[in-house]
Amino acid sequence: MKRSIVSIGVIFGLLICTGALSGLQAQTKQTGQTKPQATYSCPMHPDVKSKKKGRCPKCGMDLRLVKNEEKATAAPEVPAKDDAATTKMNIPDVELLDQNGRKIYFYTDLVKGQTVVINFIFTTCTTICPPLGATFARVQKELGERAGRDVRFISVSVDPVTDTPERLKAWGAKFHAGDSWTFVTGDKPQVDELLRALGASTARREDHSPSILIGNDAKGTWTRSYGLSKVSQIIDAINRSQNE
Repeated sequence: MKRSIVSIGVIFGLLICTGALSGLQAQTKQTGQTKPQATYSCPMHPDVKSKKKGRCPKCGMDLRLVKNEEKATAAPEVPAKDDAATTKMNIPDVELLDQNGRKIYFYTDLVKGQTVVINFIFTTCTTICPPLGATFARVQKELGERAGRDVRFISVSVDPVTDTPERLKAWGAKFHAGDSWTFVTGDKPQVDELLRALGASTARREDHSPSILIGNDAKGTWTRSYGLSKVSQIIDAINRSQNE
């Protein structure tokens, strides 16, 4: 008799728990308290969104997890036609190596008193770096005699551990880099210091931005633009930096 009473009590308790759980589930459905879905977005093109990991179809960058829709729709970097002006840059004179293995001081030897266009690449990249290199090559060709005389091009490796001077020289040769185009690498601490100063530091090399810096050191004016813009837009930005 006692066992029967205990069994009935257990069954009754289970029924109560099951009913309570069903009620909670129904309440959750009514109030819409469902687990939010993850959203991934491109750092350079926030309009590109996905519910799963992947790469941006526009620039090839890895999509990043965003915490909310507000972050996912943050404004992207401004393209070259609407340049984001930076009036002053504190550029360190770090000792680095160029593509020929020569020691250089970044500010003194490449930037001081010059108009420069700087991008950020790594030689094993298969997404945005080759287009960045091709864009530089077309701008270099379009400028003709002005390249080297009035404007210098600089590509800074974001992977100095892998990118030796020899690798950078071979990479530049693919884009017919002329004397006006310098590739720089060096000891990682010095390169990291430079990248931080130029606003191009990232935790992972794959996440580096396809932006470029256009600077007129003589006038102290700098512009950050989109490195995959049309050649004509980049040249217009260069001309403005020299004429303003």
